[in-house]
Amino acid sequence: MIENEITGQIIGAAIEVYKALGPGLLESAYKECLFYKLFKTGLFVEKEKSYAVNF
Repeated sequence: MIENEITGQIIGAAIEVYKALGPGLLESAYKECLFYKLFKTGLFVEKEKSYAVNF
């Protein structure tokens, strides 16, 4: 799958989740639903990946 196809799937899933849940929920609710939606489409998804930042 090329990057544009993956990007289209992610944006489409995000729009579907937002339309289903509507506005006003905490970010964590949208995150969990989007994670589930992307996982069900067969994409490899990781939540809250940590990484080091030097400041």
